[in-house]
Amino acid sequence: MAEMGPSAELGMLLVGINRLARRILRGGLTGPPLRGAQVELLRLVRASPGTRVSAAARELRLAGNSVSTLVHQLTALGLLERAADPRDGRAVLLSVTPEANRRLTVWEDRRAALFARQFARLGPADRTALAAALPALRALAAHLHEEAAAADSSARTTGEEAPAR
Repeated sequence: MAEMGPSAELGMLLVGINRLARRILRGGLTGPPLRGAQVELLRLVRASPGTRVSAAARELRLAGNSVSTLVHQLTALGLLERAADPRDGRAVLLSVTPEANRRLTVWEDRRAALFARQFARLGPADRTALAAALPALRALAAHLHEEAAAADSSARTTGEEAPAR
């Protein structure tokens, strides 16, 4: 296999780190396990209570019927609430339940503790290097957001469907 460049290695490392973190964090959790798209929807609605299904679909770059399915699943689990939009009776507004908020908070706290433990295991030079890389990683994330938005915009302009995640 050909030697990998730094950009390809970074991509592979990020995928591997996320997979390992999820595996470690899933142990000891209560309640039914949630899939990635379900968690993304809960995080979005928690950050923007009253989000409409159509707005969530645009933000998550998913088809509307996929988000509707997620809403039904999460409502059945008691993690999401639907309320009629007083301005448009055909639309619903979404909000997370206290249980969803608790589950997200537990996950985030456990994730922060996991990474704090792992960060502390590194030597001083590695901790400094990772801290120094954070602005570049934020810029990389911003570029990815821009590219995804441009792809979505291009798909709308040409009438093609944007690729679902």
